[in-house]
Order: sequence, then C-alpha cells, then structure tokens
Amino acid sequence: MTSHGRTDARSHQMLWASEGEVDAKMLAYTVAEDRELDARLIRWDILGSLGHLQGLGIRPGERREWVKALRAALAAHAAGRLTIGEEHEDVHSAVEFWLTRRFGDVGLGIHAGRSRNDQVVTDLRLYLRDAVLGLHAQALDTADALTKFASRHRSVVWPGYTHQRRAMPSSAGLWALAHAEGLLDTAESLDAVYRRIDRSPLGSAAGYGTPLPYDRKGVARALGFGGLDASVTAVQNGRGKLEAAVLFWCAQLGHDLAKLSTDVILYSAEEFGWLVLPAELATGSSIMPHKRNPDLFELTRARAAQVEGALAEVLALGRGLPSGYHRDFQFLKAPLFRGIDRTTEMLGMMTSAVPRLLVDRVRGARALSGDILATDEVFRRTAAGTPFRIAYRAVAAELKKGAKLPALTPGEILAARKVVGGMGNLALDAARTRIRAARRWNGAARRRWEGALERLAGGSR
Repeated sequence: MTSHGRTDARSHQMLWASEGEVDAKMLAYTVAEDRELDARLIRWDILGSLGHLQGLGIRPGERREWVKALRAALAAHAAGRLTIGEEHEDVHSAVEFWLTRRFGDVGLGIHAGRSRNDQVVTDLRLYLRDAVLGLHAQALDTADALTKFASRHRSVVWPGYTHQRRAMPSSAGLWALAHAEGLLDTAESLDAVYRRIDRSPLGSAAGYGTPLPYDRKGVARALGFGGLDASVTAVQNGRGKLEAAVLFWCAQLGHDLAKLSTDVILYSAEEFGWLVLPAELATGSSIMPHKRNPDLFELTRARAAQVEGALAEVLALGRGLPSGYHRDFQFLKAPLFRGIDRTTEMLGMMTSAVPRLLVDRVRGARALSGDILATDEVFRRTAAGTPFRIAYRAVAAELKKGAKLPALTPGEILAARKVVGGMGNLALDAARTRIRAARRWNGAARRRWEGALERLAGGSR
C-alpha cells in the first residue's frame, strides 16, 4: 500500500502485464467490482481448468501433475484458503497465481490454448447450469405448495374478478392451482434456455481459436456439456444474449410470483378477507398498533421489478456492439447475479409462505350473493330450454328492476362446475404429474454434468 492508502499497481498480479507500471486509478476503474462478483466463480474456474486439460496435447505424466495441482486448488478453495484478494484482478489471476506459487510450471502453463474470454464464459456456463437447475427445483417446490393448498381448500368458494369487478364464483382451489400452473408453464420453458447454457465455449479463445491442437469435443464431454458452440467467433458475439435469456426466464418467474403476491395482498385486506395472513407472515406499524402488513408479498413484487431491471441492464449493455470481445461484457455479471439472487429469494420465501396462508370460508361464501350469480341463473334457464341470448336479456332486465336471484350453496356452485379444470374438478392430478415429470428432467440434467465434474474433481468439493 502507498502512504496514501492506495494500492500500488505493482502489487497487483495481472495476467496481461509484461513491463512498466499501470496507473492505479485506471486499474481500480477497470477492475471495479469484479473481485466481489468473481468470488462465486472460483470453484467453476478450477473445474473449467480441469476440463481444459483434456483438450491439450500434453504428456500423460505432465497431465497427472496438473490434475493433482488443480484438485489441490479445489480443496484449498473449499477450505477457504484460495480466495480472491485485493492483489488480484479477477478469478482467473487468483487461481493462476495460486497455482504458480505452489506448483510452478502448472500455473505458468495452464493458460495455454485459451483466453480469459472463453475462460469466463465457461465459468459462467458451469455456474448457470447449477443456478438455473436450482431455480427450476425451487419453482417446482412453490408450484407443489400451491397445488397442495388448492387440494386442502378446494371447497372454499369466493368471488372471481374481471376488470377488478366481481364476475363469477371462484374458489381458493381454483385460484391456487392457476398460480401453480403458471409457475409450471414458466418452469417447463427452461428447457430451451438450458440447451443454450449446456454448450462448451472452450477452444474459442478470444473469439478466433488458437493455432494449438485442441480437442474441443473432448473438453465438452469432460465438463459434462451436451455439446459445444461450433463457431469460435459466435461465442463472443453471443455475450449478453444468454444472460438476457436467463434473466428473461427469471423475470417470468418474478411475474408469476408478483401476481400471486398482489392477489394475497388484495384478498387479505379487510375489505375482502378471503385470505388471512397469520401473525408470523405479517409486519406491524410503528404508529398504528392494529396494523398487520403484507410486507413480504410487497417486497416480492419489488424483487420481481428488480429482476426486470437486471434484464433491461443486460439488454442495454449488449445493444449495438460490433462483433468480437469488448470490455463492456464485464458488467454483465452484476445484473445476472443480482437477478438470480432475487429470484432465489422470492421462490424460497413464497414456498415457505403459501402453506401458512389461512382462508376465511364464511366470508368467501358470504360474498357470493346477488349479481355475481347472474351467469349461473342464465345457464340454469339455458339448461331448461331457453335460448341463451333470451335468458341473458331476461336476467339482465330483472336485475335492472331490482330482482333478487336465487341463492346457491357452495356445494351447488361447485357441483355445477365439473368441467375439467373447473372449480368442481380441479384436475389436481395433471398438475402433480407435471411436477413429477419436471423433477425427473431436472434430476437427469443435473446427474449428467455432476457426474462428469465429480470425475474431474476426483471427489473433491
């Protein structure tokens, strides 16, 4: 450190510096928050290097030494001894210089045949495979919690709304299952995004390959990738697109959870009351002792907005750039990680909260009286032989004159709606089948690459 507390540029370990001093302010400006962000990539960087070895034409004895060194690096990172410090520029320099200090030529030679450009893309894809499958599993847990809620409360009726006006009878079961199916639709759409993540970029270097012999397909297999990005130039041209695709998928999950949250906020308000927040899921007011506030659901909506903001940031960063690598790409990591973190938080909280929501059966049923049963009366007359439009106009005229419609019990309302997916026939088994199938897909995808990485790591975490 200098006497003014600034880090001397010469104390930094940079993979690209060969001679001369680097301006300390410039270095701080270009590194920015990369050290903090790269901390979550250390394990993936080391595993990527173990896979990288499979593509290099090195002697078997030398390969064994390199594997031993990299496995030691994995163990050191797991024990907290290999970290990114202020002296490092990024995750790649932290790992390379750690190897060089302890294993000499291994650290000096590990970068052969690659660039930090394809190295960081590899780190991110290894990280993203794990992250999106984790989010997928969480989304299925939330959908499962909603499906179970629907099953428990299938006979609890309350109003349904269009245009934020009472429309027709609905139920707690119908409401919860609709949200479950929305999450399942989003979860199942991960497949296309995952196929893009599941391609190895190694061997593309800075976007133009290298003149060294390199077995790109062998590296892809070693790292458990399903394939590779065939064009070495496409890897850098695609920077930002994959991040945007992941964040768009996260934003859709956020959309699902924000809609669910808004419903909970509305339906648990005193003017509605179909849902009841238990004390442990509510916060209070510093001035009004009677308040029970739905903060966790409001902050779920806010987190969903942050995910959309992260997506917008990524799209803006990649807009209008020419082909090839640009340092702008460094700033893709912060919104990507932020969006994934926010989505993880939302799904975890909602999975915990949904089973604890309470319902007020009496208030829900009491709200199903008067005009909201108008459509039921129209169809009762239609079933008795009156043409639909005549029945519609007759009921409308009667309501205009102040007529009272026949009351219906919750059981009668449910019994009249036996169509598949209706209040009286929720088709819960279809949702359960989708959840099981999605979990099987998740498990198969994870087992394929986890097995490959475990073989590279030799059992080391």
